[in-house]
Amino acid sequence: MTVLRSYLQWPGGKSHIVTALRAFLPPGRRLIEPFVGAGSVFLNANYPEYLLGDANGDLILTHQMLQAHGEAFIEACRDLFVPENNTPDRYYELRDEFNSTADPWRKAILFVYLNRHGFHGLCRYTRNGDFNVSFGYRKTVYFPEEEMRYFAEKAKQATFVCADFRDLLERVEPGDVVYCDPPYVPLSRTSNFTEYAPTRFSWRDHTQLAGYAQALTERGVTVVISNHRRPAVESLYRGAEIHVVEAPRNIVNRYRQATHVIEELIAVFRAL
Repeated sequence: MTVLRSYLQWPGGKSHIVTALRAFLPPGRRLIEPFVGAGSVFLNANYPEYLLGDANGDLILTHQMLQAHGEAFIEACRDLFVPENNTPDRYYELRDEFNSTADPWRKAILFVYLNRHGFHGLCRYTRNGDFNVSFGYRKTVYFPEEEMRYFAEKAKQATFVCADFRDLLERVEPGDVVYCDPPYVPLSRTSNFTEYAPTRFSWRDHTQLAGYAQALTERGVTVVISNHRRPAVESLYRGAEIHVVEAPRNIVNRYRQATHVIEELIAVFRAL
């Protein structure tokens, strides 16, 4: 199948395993994603309705603006994708504006700009909640016009909410299907990418998420969770079907980017 890609780049995006994931998502009236990220699974799924949440308020605001304003929002974003804005000085000027503005329209436009002009599409915040990804130094920057247009059309079926995963899972009803893509348990001490929102995602959060998944099966709801394949993670998801897929990952540092293949785990908590 052709994999539809999001208009945003996103750490841990699911475009590389979405075909495998689809095989484990049963039919239902609504797909609920408490960690929607850039929306790769949503874009490639086929449900009548979607309830899509994330703890990153800037991300959800941007999705909502594209959903509500479509072409007008696309055109406003396009205005920033010009060569004179692809310089370090201009990037840091616009990043400062993003961190200081209270205008939601402008903030969402700047989020798209920062996502595409920043370092490898990372999304990272200081403890004070300021976006602090450095300039990406790309010769050319792609403007995702068609991806934005498709996202806006598909979003007509969706509701986007900024919420903690616990709050969203409390809204699950019989007939729903749940897919959870939490910030992955890091493979090493130097690979912790859980700061995509101003608050961190802890091992306690992972444990609570697994508990919610188990409880929802008793209400007739199937829950699918993806994560790195680690012994502790497999133990955490005991009682679920465990499937392993190989996925390419871009490992980046200050000087270079390299692609490695890692094992990801898909845990399927089947409805009882």
